Amino acid sequence: MLATELEHWPHTPYQVKKTYLDGVEVYVIECDRYFDRPELYAEHNRAYADNGERFGFFAAASLDVLPKLGIKPAVVHANDWHTALIPFLLKTRYAEDTRFDGTKSVLTVHNAIFKGIFSYSQLEIIPELHLSGMEFLQYGEGWVSTLRAGIAFADKINAVSPNYAAELVTPLGSHGLVDDFVHRSKDLHGIVNGCDYSEWNPKHDEFLPANYGDELESMLSGKLASKTALQQELGLPERNVPMVGMVCRLTHQKGFHYILPILDKFLKNDVQVVIIGTGEPQIASHLNDLAEEFSDKLKFVEAYSNRFAHLVEAGSDFFLMPSEFEACGLNQIYSMAYGTLPIVRKVGGLKDTVIDFDDDPVNATGFGFDEPCHDALLIVLQRALLFYLQHPEQMHEMQLRSMRKDFSWTESAKEYITMYDLALSQQ
Repeated sequence: MLATELEHWPHTPYQVKKTYLDGVEVYVIECDRYFDRPELYAEHNRAYADNGERFGFFAAASLDVLPKLGIKPAVVHANDWHTALIPFLLKTRYAEDTRFDGTKSVLTVHNAIFKGIFSYSQLEIIPELHLSGMEFLQYGEGWVSTLRAGIAFADKINAVSPNYAAELVTPLGSHGLVDDFVHRSKDLHGIVNGCDYSEWNPKHDEFLPANYGDELESMLSGKLASKTALQQELGLPERNVPMVGMVCRLTHQKGFHYILPILDKFLKNDVQVVIIGTGEPQIASHLNDLAEEFSDKLKFVEAYSNRFAHLVEAGSDFFLMPSEFEACGLNQIYSMAYGTLPIVRKVGGLKDTVIDFDDDPVNATGFGFDEPCHDALLIVLQRALLFYLQHPEQMHEMQLRSMRKDFSWTESAKEYITMYDLALSQQ
C-alpha cells in the first residue's frame, strides 16, 4: 500500500499494508531486514542479538507512518518495552511537530521484569536517547532501558491489574524500577485484562468432546467427558479422581520452585496431575523424572498445543498457578469459565480475580496462599483436595459460580476509555 523509509534510519525501507481484523482497520509494518525471521523475539530460547535495533525501528516507524497515512491520532497506546520508545519519541522527536498537536500516549506494562535493556551502541540510530539530560534512562553504565523511557514519558501508565499496579510502587514488586513507578504513581492505573470468551467458552469450544454450560448436570457431564478424553490421550487410568491441571511456561516466575519440592508428596494422594508447557530444561528434566516415577498419576507434555490447553482447562477440577509474580494472568480466568477452580498464589492479577474460599466462602471462586514457600503451596493443595472429597455440593456451587463470573473486555474497555480521556485532559 505504501513504500517509504525513515529519515533517521537510512537504507532501511519499509512497507505499510492494510488489513482488517473483525472489521477494524489495521496497518501492518513490513521490513524484511528486521522481521523476516522464523520467530518474533528469539530462536532456541536465545533472544535475537539486535532486538533493541529491531524494536527501536518499529517504534520509530509506527510514528513516522501516521502523517504519511493522513492519520492524526488522539492517543497512541504502547505496550511493554517493545514499543515503549513511542511515548519517548512523541515527547522528543515530535515535540514541536504540529501533526501531533494534542496527541497523548499511554503505556501498558504487562511484565516489568522485561525492561528492554540494550547497549547505547545498539540504539545509536535513535539520537534522542543520547541527548544531554537523558542520562536517567540508563540501566547500568553504557546501557539503556526502553521500558524506563516509556515510563518516564508516557502521559498515562497502566498495569494489567490493580494489584500489580500497587506492587509496582514497592521495592519487592517493581523489578528494580521502584523509583520510576513511584515518580509516576499519580498517572499509574490498574486495569484487569479481559477474556476473549469467543475462544474460551465451554458452550461452543470446538476442542472439547462434549460442550457444556453453567447448569449442574451439563457441567458435570461435560467436564467428565473432557477428563476422560484427556486420560485416554495421555495414558492415565480412566478414573473420576481429582485432577489438577497446569498450562504454562516452565520458568521460575510460574512457581516451579514451589511445586517441584512438594509434588511427590502431593502425588501420594489419590489424584492425577497434568502439566503442559515448555521452557527451562532443568524444570522439564525434573518433571520427566517425576512422571516416570508416578506414571499412573502425573503426565507431563513438553510442548504447547492449543487443543491440549483447552482440554486441560475443561477436564481438570483444579488449575494450578502458584506464581512468583503475575501481572494479570489469564489462565485463572479461562479456568473459571470452564468450572475449573484456580489454586493461586495471591499476587498481582491472581489476587484481583480469584476469591479464596477461606477469605469469603459465600463468593469464593478458588483457593489461594500468600507465603512464598513450597510448604504453603502443599497446604493449599491439600485444602482444595479435602474440599473436593468432603464437600462435593459446595464444590459444585463454587464451580458454577466461577463459570458465571464475567471478565469480558466490555468492562475493561470502559476503564481504558476513561484513562484515555484523563490523558487527553492533561495539559
